[in-house]
Amino acid sequence: MSTIFTKIIQGEIPSYKVAENEDFYAFLDINPNAKGHTLVVPKKEVDKIFDLDEATYTGLMQFSYKIAKAIEKTIPCNRIGQLVVGLEVPHVHVHLIPLNEMSDIDFRKSVKLSDEEFKDIAKRISESL
Repeated sequence: MSTIFTKIIQGEIPSYKVAENEDFYAFLDINPNAKGHTLVVPKKEVDKIFDLDEATYTGLMQFSYKIAKAIEKTIPCNRIGQLVVGLEVPHVHVHLIPLNEMSDIDFRKSVKLSDEEFKDIAKRISESL
């Protein structure tokens, strides 16, 4: 059975896409910790990050780097936090979260954004690549 991320990649579930290439897909988290919170996933469905082959792992980090730099240009923040937790969806994913304070990384809190805000943020990050 496909994960929710595979369904997003395949277009079965809509997303606020930031970027994609042949191997990776980046989109805004719909329950963001902060404006610009982006998920980066490999298109290959693998549950655990250290089960990725080395080339895919390295590619994921390189792609995440580019997305983080674009977020940094677009969203005012002190830094971009990078987290790999992997318990909530059995598909490797990197969280890139604009941070101004430690509490911004707390997954128990989130910001509410309108559809227009999501679209605007995704477009601005994408244009900054």
